Amino acid sequence: MNTLFTKRIAALVITVSLFSSAALSQFENVDFLKSTTADGIKFLEAYISPWANAFGAGLNGGWYNTAKPHKLGGFDVTAGLNVGFVPAADETFDLSTLGLSTNMNPKTGTAPTIAGPDEGRPTMTYSVSGVTVASFSTPPGTGWKYIPVPTAQVGIGLPLGTEIKGRFIPRIPIQEGDVMLWGVGLMHSIMQYIPGNELLPVDASIFGGYTKLNGNIPVSLQPGTPQNYSTYNTASFSDQNLSVTVQAFNVSAIASVNLAVITFYGGLGYTKTSTVMNLTGNFPTPVLVTPALPATPYAEYNDSGVRKGEAFGEMNIENFSGLRANIGFRLKLAVVTIHADYTRAQYNVVSTGLGISFR
Repeated sequence: MNTLFTKRIAALVITVSLFSSAALSQFENVDFLKSTTADGIKFLEAYISPWANAFGAGLNGGWYNTAKPHKLGGFDVTAGLNVGFVPAADETFDLSTLGLSTNMNPKTGTAPTIAGPDEGRPTMTYSVSGVTVASFSTPPGTGWKYIPVPTAQVGIGLPLGTEIKGRFIPRIPIQEGDVMLWGVGLMHSIMQYIPGNELLPVDASIFGGYTKLNGNIPVSLQPGTPQNYSTYNTASFSDQNLSVTVQAFNVSAIASVNLAVITFYGGLGYTKTSTVMNLTGNFPTPVLVTPALPATPYAEYNDSGVRKGEAFGEMNIENFSGLRANIGFRLKLAVVTIHADYTRAQYNVVSTGLGISFR
Protein backbone atom coordinates (compact mmCIF):
# COMPACT_ATOMS: atom_id res chain seq x y z
CA MET A 1 0.00 0.00 0.00
CA ASN A 2 2.77 2.44 0.88
CA THR A 3 4.47 1.77 -2.46
CA LEU A 4 1.22 2.28 -4.37
CA PHE A 5 0.48 5.50 -2.52
CA THR A 6 3.98 6.83 -3.14
CA LYS A 7 3.69 6.03 -6.84
CA ARG A 8 0.37 7.85 -6.96
CA ILE A 9 1.84 11.01 -5.46
CA ALA A 10 4.83 10.79 -7.81
CA ALA A 11 2.48 10.48 -10.79
CA LEU A 12 0.62 13.61 -9.70
CA VAL A 13 3.83 15.59 -9.33
CA ILE A 14 5.02 14.43 -12.76
CA THR A 15 1.67 15.42 -14.28
CA VAL A 16 1.77 18.97 -12.97
CA SER A 17 5.48 19.25 -13.80
CA LEU A 18 4.93 18.28 -17.43
CA PHE A 19 1.99 20.64 -17.71
CA SER A 20 3.89 23.48 -16.07
CA SER A 21 6.86 22.95 -18.38
CA ALA A 22 4.54 23.44 -21.34
CA ALA A 23 3.08 26.50 -19.65
CA LEU A 24 6.47 28.06 -19.01
CA SER A 25 7.45 27.69 -22.65
CA GLN A 26 4.65 30.12 -23.55
CA PHE A 27 6.51 32.91 -21.73
CA GLU A 28 9.71 32.65 -23.74
CA ASN A 29 8.52 35.70 -25.65
CA VAL A 30 6.36 38.46 -24.18
CA ASP A 31 6.79 41.06 -26.90
CA PHE A 32 3.46 42.69 -26.03
CA LEU A 33 5.28 44.32 -23.09
CA LYS A 34 7.11 46.47 -25.65
CA SER A 35 3.97 48.59 -25.97
CA THR A 36 2.92 51.07 -23.30
CA THR A 37 3.02 49.80 -19.73
CA ALA A 38 -0.77 49.91 -19.43
CA ASP A 39 -1.35 48.18 -22.77
CA GLY A 40 1.20 45.46 -22.01
CA ILE A 41 -0.53 44.61 -18.74
CA LYS A 42 -3.93 44.50 -20.44
CA PHE A 43 -2.58 41.99 -22.95
CA LEU A 44 -1.00 39.86 -20.22
CA GLU A 45 -4.15 39.76 -18.08
CA ALA A 46 -6.41 38.87 -21.01
CA TYR A 47 -3.99 36.21 -22.25
CA ILE A 48 -3.37 34.34 -18.99
CA SER A 49 -6.71 34.73 -17.15
CA PRO A 50 -8.35 31.47 -18.40
CA TRP A 51 -5.56 29.36 -16.91
CA ALA A 52 -5.56 31.40 -13.71
CA ASN A 53 -9.30 30.89 -13.31
CA ALA A 54 -9.10 27.18 -14.12
CA PHE A 55 -6.30 26.80 -11.56
CA GLY A 56 -8.50 28.55 -9.00
CA ALA A 57 -11.40 26.23 -9.78
CA GLY A 58 -9.11 23.22 -9.43
CA LEU A 59 -7.85 24.47 -6.07
CA ASN A 60 -11.44 24.39 -4.80
CA GLY A 61 -11.92 20.76 -5.84
CA GLY A 62 -11.27 17.44 -4.13
CA TRP A 63 -11.78 18.61 -0.56
CA TYR A 64 -14.20 15.87 0.50
CA ASN A 65 -15.46 12.44 -0.57
CA THR A 66 -18.00 11.90 2.20
CA ALA A 67 -20.13 14.08 4.44
CA LYS A 68 -19.22 12.03 7.52
CA PRO A 69 -16.38 13.55 9.57
CA HIS A 70 -13.80 11.24 11.10
CA LYS A 71 -14.35 10.16 14.68
CA LEU A 72 -11.99 11.62 17.26
CA GLY A 73 -8.49 10.45 16.36
CA GLY A 74 -9.54 9.09 12.97
CA PHE A 75 -7.69 10.29 9.91
CA ASP A 76 -7.15 9.94 6.18
CA VAL A 77 -4.30 10.67 3.81
CA THR A 78 -5.32 11.29 0.21
CA ALA A 79 -3.49 12.09 -3.02
CA GLY A 80 -5.80 13.81 -5.47
CA LEU A 81 -5.88 15.40 -8.89
CA ASN A 82 -8.35 18.14 -9.78
CA VAL A 83 -8.68 19.17 -13.41
CA GLY A 84 -10.19 22.57 -14.19
CA PHE A 85 -11.88 23.05 -17.57
CA VAL A 86 -11.48 26.26 -19.59
CA PRO A 87 -14.81 27.04 -21.30
CA ALA A 88 -14.84 27.54 -25.06
CA ALA A 89 -15.79 31.21 -24.63
CA ASP A 90 -12.43 31.85 -22.92
CA GLU A 91 -10.22 30.45 -25.68
CA THR A 92 -10.05 33.89 -27.30
CA PHE A 93 -10.34 37.49 -26.16
CA ASP A 94 -11.81 40.53 -27.89
CA LEU A 95 -9.30 43.33 -28.48
CA SER A 96 -12.06 45.94 -28.43
CA THR A 97 -12.82 45.15 -24.76
CA LEU A 98 -9.27 45.82 -23.52
CA GLY A 99 -9.41 49.61 -23.68
CA LEU A 100 -6.09 49.91 -25.55
CA SER A 101 -4.43 53.30 -25.92
CA THR A 102 -4.62 55.38 -29.09
CA ASN A 103 -1.02 54.33 -29.84
CA MET A 104 -2.04 50.68 -30.40
CA ASN A 105 -3.55 49.23 -33.57
CA PRO A 106 -5.66 47.36 -34.39
CA LYS A 107 -8.18 47.83 -31.58
CA THR A 108 -10.72 45.34 -32.86
CA GLY A 109 -10.70 41.64 -33.68
CA THR A 110 -9.92 38.59 -31.56
CA ALA A 111 -6.73 36.92 -30.34
CA PRO A 112 -6.11 33.53 -28.70
CA THR A 113 -5.73 33.27 -24.95
CA ILE A 114 -3.15 30.90 -23.48
CA ALA A 115 -5.79 28.14 -23.63
CA GLY A 116 -6.75 28.90 -27.22
CA PRO A 117 -5.49 27.79 -30.63
CA ASP A 118 -2.09 28.50 -32.17
CA GLU A 119 -3.63 30.55 -34.95
CA GLY A 120 -5.55 33.75 -35.56
CA ARG A 121 -2.83 35.91 -34.01
CA PRO A 122 -3.21 39.56 -35.07
CA THR A 123 -0.12 41.70 -35.60
CA MET A 124 -0.14 44.70 -33.28
CA THR A 125 1.59 48.01 -33.96
CA TYR A 126 2.70 50.50 -31.30
CA SER A 127 3.26 53.98 -32.75
CA VAL A 128 4.33 57.34 -31.32
CA SER A 129 3.83 60.55 -33.32
CA GLY A 130 3.15 58.48 -36.41
CA VAL A 131 6.41 56.49 -36.10
CA THR A 132 6.19 52.71 -35.57
CA VAL A 133 8.09 51.96 -32.36
CA ALA A 134 7.24 48.25 -32.04
CA SER A 135 5.38 45.63 -34.02
CA PHE A 136 4.53 42.18 -32.67
CA SER A 137 2.10 39.30 -33.00
CA THR A 138 -0.04 38.41 -30.01
CA PRO A 139 1.24 35.22 -28.31
CA PRO A 140 0.01 31.81 -29.47
CA GLY A 141 -2.41 29.61 -27.60
CA THR A 142 -1.38 26.20 -26.29
CA GLY A 143 -4.59 24.29 -26.90
CA TRP A 144 -4.43 23.20 -23.22
CA LYS A 145 -8.00 23.52 -21.93
CA TYR A 146 -7.66 21.11 -19.01
CA ILE A 147 -5.62 22.40 -16.07
CA PRO A 148 -4.32 19.77 -13.58
CA VAL A 149 -3.97 20.71 -9.92
CA PRO A 150 -2.52 17.93 -7.71
CA THR A 151 -3.09 17.87 -3.97
CA ALA A 152 -1.77 15.86 -1.03
CA GLN A 153 -4.31 16.08 1.77
CA VAL A 154 -4.77 14.95 5.37
CA GLY A 155 -8.01 14.90 7.39
CA ILE A 156 -8.07 14.46 11.20
CA GLY A 157 -11.11 13.87 13.40
CA LEU A 158 -11.72 16.36 16.23
CA PRO A 159 -14.31 16.45 19.02
CA LEU A 160 -17.93 17.53 18.46
CA GLY A 161 -18.36 15.94 15.04
CA THR A 162 -15.70 18.12 13.46
CA GLU A 163 -12.84 17.32 11.10
CA ILE A 164 -9.93 19.52 10.10
CA LYS A 165 -8.27 19.09 6.72
CA GLY A 166 -4.94 20.28 5.42
CA ARG A 167 -3.36 20.05 1.98
CA PHE A 168 0.17 20.78 0.91
CA ILE A 169 2.42 20.43 -2.12
CA PRO A 170 6.01 21.54 -1.40
CA ARG A 171 7.76 23.97 -3.70
CA ILE A 172 8.51 22.10 -6.93
CA PRO A 173 11.29 23.50 -9.18
CA ILE A 174 10.15 23.59 -12.81
CA GLN A 175 12.72 24.76 -15.34
CA GLU A 176 13.74 28.12 -13.86
CA GLY A 177 10.41 28.59 -12.06
CA ASP A 178 8.61 26.87 -9.22
CA VAL A 179 5.15 26.19 -7.80
CA MET A 180 3.74 25.24 -4.38
CA LEU A 181 0.37 25.19 -2.64
CA TRP A 182 -1.23 24.82 0.77
CA GLY A 183 -4.75 24.87 2.13
CA VAL A 184 -6.91 24.29 5.18
CA GLY A 185 -10.53 23.17 5.52
CA LEU A 186 -13.07 22.41 8.24
CA MET A 187 -16.05 20.04 8.17
CA HIS A 188 -18.77 19.94 10.84
CA SER A 189 -21.58 17.40 11.03
CA ILE A 190 -25.14 18.75 11.11
CA MET A 191 -26.57 15.22 11.00
CA GLN A 192 -25.54 14.74 14.63
CA TYR A 193 -28.25 17.18 15.70
CA ILE A 194 -31.04 15.12 14.12
CA PRO A 195 -32.63 12.55 16.49
CA GLY A 196 -32.23 8.96 15.31
CA ASN A 197 -29.50 9.87 12.84
CA GLU A 198 -27.55 6.72 13.71
CA LEU A 199 -30.33 4.63 12.16
CA LEU A 200 -29.91 6.24 8.74
CA PRO A 201 -27.16 5.58 6.14
CA VAL A 202 -27.11 9.32 5.48
CA ASP A 203 -24.71 12.03 6.62
CA ALA A 204 -24.82 15.80 6.20
CA SER A 205 -22.24 18.45 7.04
CA ILE A 206 -21.15 21.97 6.30
CA PHE A 207 -17.68 22.53 4.88
CA GLY A 208 -15.41 25.49 4.26
CA GLY A 209 -11.99 25.38 2.60
CA TYR A 210 -9.23 27.79 1.54
CA THR A 211 -6.31 27.00 -0.78
CA LYS A 212 -3.43 29.19 -1.94
CA LEU A 213 -1.02 28.54 -4.81
CA ASN A 214 2.22 30.47 -5.28
CA GLY A 215 4.24 30.22 -8.46
CA ASN A 216 7.16 31.89 -10.20
CA ILE A 217 7.37 31.84 -13.98
CA PRO A 218 10.47 33.00 -15.85
CA VAL A 219 9.68 35.33 -18.74
CA SER A 220 11.88 36.65 -21.51
CA LEU A 221 11.76 40.03 -23.20
CA GLN A 222 14.95 40.76 -25.14
CA PRO A 223 15.92 44.00 -26.87
CA GLY A 224 15.69 44.34 -30.62
CA THR A 225 17.78 46.64 -32.80
CA PRO A 226 19.23 49.20 -32.90
CA GLN A 227 20.68 49.21 -29.37
CA ASN A 228 22.41 52.08 -27.62
CA TYR A 229 22.93 51.00 -23.99
CA SER A 230 25.51 52.46 -21.63
CA THR A 231 24.29 51.15 -18.25
CA TYR A 232 22.61 47.91 -19.30
CA ASN A 233 23.64 44.93 -21.43
CA THR A 234 22.14 41.60 -22.47
CA ALA A 235 22.87 40.04 -19.06
CA SER A 236 20.79 42.78 -17.43
CA PHE A 237 17.63 41.16 -18.78
CA SER A 238 18.15 37.62 -17.46
CA ASP A 239 16.28 38.18 -14.17
CA GLN A 240 12.76 38.61 -15.53
CA ASN A 241 10.07 36.80 -13.56
CA LEU A 242 6.30 36.66 -13.20
CA SER A 243 5.08 35.80 -9.69
CA VAL A 244 1.56 34.40 -9.48
CA THR A 245 -0.65 33.95 -6.42
CA VAL A 246 -3.98 32.14 -6.82
CA GLN A 247 -6.40 31.97 -3.90
CA ALA A 248 -9.55 29.85 -3.79
CA PHE A 249 -12.32 29.64 -1.20
CA ASN A 250 -15.50 27.62 -1.04
CA VAL A 251 -18.22 26.89 1.49
CA SER A 252 -20.74 24.10 0.90
CA ALA A 253 -23.51 22.06 2.40
CA ILE A 254 -22.69 18.42 1.65
CA ALA A 255 -24.52 15.10 2.03
CA SER A 256 -23.61 11.47 1.47
CA VAL A 257 -25.30 8.07 1.39
CA ASN A 258 -23.30 5.05 2.55
CA LEU A 259 -24.08 1.73 0.86
CA ALA A 260 -21.67 -0.99 1.98
CA VAL A 261 -18.38 -0.34 0.13
CA ILE A 262 -19.66 2.58 -1.94
CA THR A 263 -20.58 6.09 -0.83
CA PHE A 264 -22.41 8.58 -3.00
CA TYR A 265 -21.89 12.23 -2.10
CA GLY A 266 -22.72 15.69 -3.33
CA GLY A 267 -22.60 19.31 -2.33
CA LEU A 268 -24.04 22.73 -3.09
CA GLY A 269 -22.28 25.91 -2.15
CA TYR A 270 -20.45 29.11 -3.05
CA THR A 271 -17.01 29.44 -4.62
CA LYS A 272 -14.64 32.36 -5.13
CA THR A 273 -11.16 32.69 -6.63
CA SER A 274 -8.69 35.51 -7.17
CA THR A 275 -5.31 35.85 -8.87
CA VAL A 276 -2.59 38.45 -8.35
CA MET A 277 0.48 38.73 -10.59
CA ASN A 278 3.64 40.84 -10.38
CA LEU A 279 6.59 41.26 -12.74
CA THR A 280 10.14 41.62 -11.43
CA GLY A 281 13.43 42.28 -13.21
CA ASN A 282 14.54 44.61 -16.01
CA PHE A 283 12.52 44.81 -19.23
CA PRO A 284 13.93 46.45 -22.39
CA THR A 285 11.41 48.45 -24.40
CA PRO A 286 11.90 50.62 -27.47
CA VAL A 287 11.70 54.41 -27.27
CA LEU A 288 11.28 57.09 -29.91
CA VAL A 289 14.43 59.11 -30.61
CA THR A 290 13.96 62.54 -32.20
CA PRO A 291 17.29 63.75 -33.70
CA ALA A 292 17.96 67.22 -35.00
CA LEU A 293 16.55 68.01 -38.41
CA PRO A 294 16.80 67.02 -41.17
CA ALA A 295 17.19 63.50 -39.66
CA THR A 296 13.92 61.63 -39.13
CA PRO A 297 12.71 60.16 -35.81
CA TYR A 298 13.42 56.49 -35.21
CA ALA A 299 12.99 53.83 -32.51
CA GLU A 300 15.89 52.34 -30.57
CA TYR A 301 16.62 50.39 -27.37
CA ASN A 302 18.48 52.49 -24.83
CA ASP A 303 18.75 53.01 -21.08
CA SER A 304 15.68 55.24 -20.88
CA GLY A 305 13.51 52.42 -22.23
CA VAL A 306 14.41 49.90 -19.52
CA ARG A 307 11.44 49.38 -17.22
CA LYS A 308 11.56 47.76 -13.81
CA GLY A 309 9.00 45.04 -13.25
CA GLU A 310 7.43 47.13 -10.50
CA ALA A 311 6.59 49.80 -13.07
CA PHE A 312 3.94 47.52 -14.55
CA GLY A 313 2.10 47.46 -11.23
CA GLU A 314 0.18 44.67 -9.56
CA MET A 315 -2.12 42.77 -11.88
CA ASN A 316 -5.42 41.42 -10.58
CA ILE A 317 -7.19 38.84 -12.69
CA GLU A 318 -10.95 39.36 -12.66
CA ASN A 319 -12.30 37.10 -9.93
CA PHE A 320 -15.00 34.58 -10.64
CA SER A 321 -17.47 33.61 -7.98
CA GLY A 322 -20.86 32.00 -7.70
CA LEU A 323 -22.67 28.76 -7.03
CA ARG A 324 -20.99 25.38 -7.35
CA ALA A 325 -22.58 21.94 -7.25
CA ASN A 326 -20.83 18.59 -7.30
CA ILE A 327 -21.67 14.91 -7.23
CA GLY A 328 -19.43 11.88 -6.90
CA PHE A 329 -18.74 8.48 -5.40
CA ARG A 330 -16.19 6.83 -3.16
CA LEU A 331 -15.17 3.18 -2.97
CA LYS A 332 -13.71 1.94 0.31
CA LEU A 333 -11.92 -1.39 0.36
CA ALA A 334 -10.72 -2.01 3.93
CA VAL A 335 -8.71 1.18 4.57
CA VAL A 336 -8.15 2.07 0.91
CA THR A 337 -10.38 4.73 -0.68
CA ILE A 338 -10.85 5.68 -4.32
CA HIS A 339 -13.05 8.60 -5.26
CA ALA A 340 -14.14 10.67 -8.25
CA ASP A 341 -16.53 13.60 -8.65
CA TYR A 342 -17.65 16.30 -11.03
CA THR A 343 -18.19 19.95 -10.08
CA ARG A 344 -20.39 22.28 -12.09
CA ALA A 345 -19.53 25.96 -11.81
CA GLN A 346 -18.36 28.81 -14.03
CA TYR A 347 -15.22 26.70 -14.53
CA ASN A 348 -16.09 22.99 -14.24
CA VAL A 349 -13.81 20.54 -12.43
CA VAL A 350 -13.27 16.77 -12.41
CA SER A 351 -11.59 15.39 -9.27
CA THR A 352 -10.18 11.97 -8.50
CA GLY A 353 -8.07 10.57 -5.70
CA LEU A 354 -6.61 7.60 -3.86
CA GLY A 355 -6.14 7.42 -0.12
CA ILE A 356 -6.12 5.51 3.13
CA SER A 357 -8.73 6.16 5.81
CA PHE A 358 -9.16 5.01 9.42
CA ARG A 359 -12.25 5.55 11.60
